[in-house]
Amino acid sequence: MGYPRRGSTGAPVARYNRPVRPGRKERKILRLNDEIAALEYAAELAREELIMHQHLDDDAQRDAAVSSNPIDLADAKETAGDVVRAQSVIDKMNSDRARLVAKRDQLLSRLD
Repeated sequence: MGYPRRGSTGAPVARYNRPVRPGRKERKILRLNDEIAALEYAAELAREELIMHQHLDDDAQRDAAVSSNPIDLADAKETAGDVVRAQSVIDKMNSDRARLVAKRDQLLSRLD
């Protein structure tokens, strides 16, 4: 058994000064947090895009109602489809986020 190591001030120094590496569960939780944050950012962008599509659809529907031009009618149908697709993308992102949050919460409960 040796003497405790001493620093320049004479105080004992810890034998290992390496930072503690997080365990597997902690790393997985951190990775899930990153994925959740990325999904939230992507969903925010998708919501902004949905607003743009809704404005375009509103204009196209108004134009189609006022005129009987087949091009306006086709444009109105196309923009309505764009709104539905954008909304489905947002719904998918929200369900993916909910799944990841549930997975993270399950890991957090097992961490203790």
